[in-house]
Amino acid sequence: MAGPLPDGDQAPVDGLLSLEEIKGSEARTFHAYVHIPFCKDICGYCDFNTYTATQLGSLKQSDYAASLISEIRFSAQALEQSKLLPRKFSTVFFGGGTPSLLPAADLIEILSSLEQTFGFTENAEITTEANPDTVTFEKFAALRQAGFNRVSIGMQSGVQSVLDTLERSHNPENVFKAFEIVKGLGFGTSLDLIFGAPGESLEQWRESLEAAIALEPDHLSAYSLIVEPGTKLARQIKSGELAEPDEDLQAEKYELTEQLLSAAGYTWYEISNWSKSESLQSDHNLAYWMGQDWWGYGPGAHSHLGSVRWWNQKHPLSYSKKLEDKISPAVGRELLSIDTAKLERVMLESRTSKGMSISDLEQLEAGAKSRIPQLIADGLIDGQLAIKGRLVLTLRGRLLADAVVRELTD
Repeated sequence: MAGPLPDGDQAPVDGLLSLEEIKGSEARTFHAYVHIPFCKDICGYCDFNTYTATQLGSLKQSDYAASLISEIRFSAQALEQSKLLPRKFSTVFFGGGTPSLLPAADLIEILSSLEQTFGFTENAEITTEANPDTVTFEKFAALRQAGFNRVSIGMQSGVQSVLDTLERSHNPENVFKAFEIVKGLGFGTSLDLIFGAPGESLEQWRESLEAAIALEPDHLSAYSLIVEPGTKLARQIKSGELAEPDEDLQAEKYELTEQLLSAAGYTWYEISNWSKSESLQSDHNLAYWMGQDWWGYGPGAHSHLGSVRWWNQKHPLSYSKKLEDKISPAVGRELLSIDTAKLERVMLESRTSKGMSISDLEQLEAGAKSRIPQLIADGLIDGQLAIKGRLVLTLRGRLLADAVVRELTD
């Protein structure tokens, strides 16, 4: 299960937002994240808000769709009473956990509720994550017919020993089978990879990348493993059972990722994400990086509207009970200060290949422009693009992105 929720103010039980808090929202796009918190087993490295069947108390997985639909109705009522003009969802993303553990009928019912309550924009991106072991033709044919148009498969690695270290239940062959099913059904496709598992060599990571490229997905995400406190993996490393990931080797693996994906026709558009074309980028992920509005449905889900964000009760049982009592499942909230909003905008936009307007940066952070020449000299920012008015990270800059943001905002 995930670590503790952030500190924050108490969230209002009616879920209402003030006019000052939602100021500017009408100019932003609107997005939905749907959290499915169930997994067959919990992987040793995982810090997400996920639960096995034995950790749910009296709640049944079969009751979960009804709870989500209750929050969808609650959100529509709260937004209407807050005087926020109705907006359709531009993207919907079912994440987890393992969304594909739920029956297709439940996922379709949730999606239908979102569409009937809010509506979707034309060509809205509708994504579900999937564990390779849970992909069947029958289930995903039903999802495709119902309006899902994109699948993100959790491949993580193409090497069995690495999957074993990560405690992933699937084998590499299952990824191939699952991918062929969803691709054949006409879904947009994405593969998720993780590099830096304890003991993983550079050649093993190359093997994983080559296996992923051979499937020819539209989109690839490659994340550096983070050892989260409180996880089984953190305990194994602390006890000496497993070796801690080597930062220099992590950097080599990232550089290899860029080399191989670029050669295969993929272009980076965010530090951990590559696609075959701009049209195949993840619209949902881009919404986060560009500071758009979203409502996160489900236990532990985070939402962001205007200048406020909030987060729900973590456990599915307490989350469901709040909704049964017809009150907000949110347990905390934060009103973003001007300084926090500035910092987050620089941090998020600078992660993308389009970067950030230098004139916008200067307006947000006086004096930041004067620091750019040294960052160019250090090989962290693209000098040619800086001349054209854009702050874009170099490959080296992507490896040191946090340091670049600190330099620009301190």
